[in-house]
Amino acid sequence: MLDFSQLGGTNPVDSSFNPREIFQALPKVSGKFQYPRDVQSQVWTKWYDRRDTNNLVIKMNTGGGKTSVGLLVLKSCLNEKKGPAVYVVPDNYLVDQVVSEAKELGIDTTKNPHDPRYLSGNSILVINIHKLVNGRSVFGVDDEGIKVPIGSIIIDDAHACLDTVDQQFTMEVPSTSPLYNELRSTFDSVLERQNYAKYHEILSGDPSAFLQVPFWSWQKQQAVVTQSLVKYKNERVIEFSYPLLKNHLQLANCVFSANKVEISPHFIPISVIPALGQATRKIFMTATLADDSILSTHFGVRPNELSNPITPDSAGDVGDRMILLPQVINPQITDEDIQQLCTSVSRKHNVVVIAPSTYRAKQWEGVADLTLSSSNISEGVTRLKTQHVGLVVLNNRYDGIDLPQTACRLLVIDGLPDARNLIDRVKQSSLMSSNYDNVEKIQRIEQGMGRGVRSSDDYCVVLLTGKGLTSTIYTDNAIENFSPATRAQMNISESVATQVADKPASELEKLMDYCLLQDAQWVGFSKGQLAQLTYEERAESKPIKLSLYDAYLSAIRGDVNGACRIIEATANTCDDNALKGYLKQVLAEYTNIDDESQAQLILLNANTYNQRLLKPLSGLSYTKVNGLTQEQAEQCSSYLSGKFLIRNKMIIAANAVIDDLYFKPKSANKFEAAMDNLAKMLGFNSQRPELAYNKGPDNLWSIGNQQYLVIECKNEATSDTINKSYCNQLNGSSTWFENQYDFTSQHTPIMVHPSVQFEYASSPKPTIRIVNDQKLQELRDNALSFFESISTHNEINNVDAIREKLATYKLRGQDIVEHYTVPFKG
Repeated sequence: MLDFSQLGGTNPVDSSFNPREIFQALPKVSGKFQYPRDVQSQVWTKWYDRRDTNNLVIKMNTGGGKTSVGLLVLKSCLNEKKGPAVYVVPDNYLVDQVVSEAKELGIDTTKNPHDPRYLSGNSILVINIHKLVNGRSVFGVDDEGIKVPIGSIIIDDAHACLDTVDQQFTMEVPSTSPLYNELRSTFDSVLERQNYAKYHEILSGDPSAFLQVPFWSWQKQQAVVTQSLVKYKNERVIEFSYPLLKNHLQLANCVFSANKVEISPHFIPISVIPALGQATRKIFMTATLADDSILSTHFGVRPNELSNPITPDSAGDVGDRMILLPQVINPQITDEDIQQLCTSVSRKHNVVVIAPSTYRAKQWEGVADLTLSSSNISEGVTRLKTQHVGLVVLNNRYDGIDLPQTACRLLVIDGLPDARNLIDRVKQSSLMSSNYDNVEKIQRIEQGMGRGVRSSDDYCVVLLTGKGLTSTIYTDNAIENFSPATRAQMNISESVATQVADKPASELEKLMDYCLLQDAQWVGFSKGQLAQLTYEERAESKPIKLSLYDAYLSAIRGDVNGACRIIEATANTCDDNALKGYLKQVLAEYTNIDDESQAQLILLNANTYNQRLLKPLSGLSYTKVNGLTQEQAEQCSSYLSGKFLIRNKMIIAANAVIDDLYFKPKSANKFEAAMDNLAKMLGFNSQRPELAYNKGPDNLWSIGNQQYLVIECKNEATSDTINKSYCNQLNGSSTWFENQYDFTSQHTPIMVHPSVQFEYASSPKPTIRIVNDQKLQELRDNALSFFESISTHNEINNVDAIREKLATYKLRGQDIVEHYTVPFKG
């Protein structure tokens, strides 16, 4: 009956550039969106003033209504004729969520990049990051140019999207493919020279062994590698990754394991998706994480654009979280205690556990009501949102899942996130807990912690468990890597923890009830601490990662000398030895492009700072582990007091070390590092010769009186017998020791293995001893009791007490072989 065009005026939905005005005029389907929140209006206003900036970062706390903010920003862009407009999320589950929210708001969306409504700027395209970034992207790749245009783009949950971008730019070739064998045959000899033991572990199918191809060999064999890849480029294994990587192979990493080879660039050359580079407006929406440098290294956002993100006026608009670290409250609390506590809470509330690996997820099998994997995640999350399920375990999902309100009232982050790919494992083993390495772990933990509180009126208890996770959070001030709101909630929790110190796990349920039952005093205190929080200005200091990224960009532009100058300056100002050595190794790699002999000298120097790096061609001369110059108790005291100023930090670190001394898969490097740390904490001298020099045993302990333990760790073994290869390895390490040390030094060869029986064809030396499961458990128990005892009585500086307790717990040099090893059976 009415022709609205004759009434005059225009409809703000399709004409206004102001997101708030558009919001008010939208024909909303749901009663949920009657008024915008303050934080949404603040962000829209700030974005509107700066909307013509090419790259913008919007930071909002989880649950601040980010999706609506993004949809209205893109609707404004369409009204301003800055389309077509794309809304990108990490996965399909979230695509459906965005489409559903847009429908409730009354905004038109499509999932089809070829939809005329998208191309004409009348509809917002909603896709997952995988659709945008892959070697056959519908938007066009590299020299194909732009096939589907992008005018304005929002990448939501940008940090979560990074995982997929990494995955897309990683060529992963399984060992069942003929391409794997072709690539390995190219590098066989250099891998064997680099690390003989690991190379043969890979050949024998050991799932934990991995080896990086040395950069000089990788660069030299570029033509051979490229020919192999061209031959298989249409095979399923590399058809999506080859087009992204083919022009960026020189500065890439290549890592072999028994079941695959991975090739990945140092940084993401995102320019190979030209439609993304040509977009007029790029907006990255992210939760309030502390380190945004990865937006530069993955999406090419310039650091000066990162330093001024758009944020709401207050950073305190987060839900109520009580964050507890049970093993800090009471170091005696075990994993079993925590499982019992969670089981008890799960009778009344939904409890969600995020486990870092399949192995860790299995530890919860006995108490879990439901375990979610990629196949049933959507259905499982729906059940959590609509009913009481109990205790639910998620395997390695730290982002991309919303668990609002009753879907999750207790969230457990159970242990440190696992390395996602082989090059991450190489870096972790090179850097071993430097702050550079910890930042990424902390960010993944914080992403996980954000799953359970999805709005400012939501609430949830968060348990951070696992000795490794606890130890990482308290190392090198790592807490500073959390966002302002999480740091404030951690501080509240520390205050709470001091009042309940040493309480058993069972009593923590009463403490949780303050949050779970929304006790008025607790809510008032918790919200009050957050009310004054604001977003911090970023420091202008240049993170190391950004310096390395600048160097990479210089190198791929052809300015290798410029790249070397950047890395050298960064390495020279670094005061962390492990990281300094790693940076010098990167410098050697770039130097090698023009000067191979200088590169080897730089790498030799890098190894003086960090022995976990690639070994130079000339080899390293072996430096003997010192005999004990002090009595064991004195050395134990001076080591502990020098490393741990606070006794509680000592017991947290001791727990983390003990927690790595188990027979379990994919843990060889952690186990050997824990053996090294345990020796030092007990007052012995210790070395990892095989790691540092590619020769000798996994661990070498100097235990006093010219006595040494030559140790081979096979903690991933599951067989009923010790195979011939392991036997030969230990015999070889024993011979190595005799060649390196004179007749005054005595040694005992030791094998850590669940079995005491050598297989039929073996010829073990008669002096060999075995640490089996029972003996390893006794060592763990006694070592932990020793550390707990000197911690409880504050005796780190009391040499007499330490001497007495080393004897009590049978941890003196003369006790180790007798009490923690058994003879083998032939």
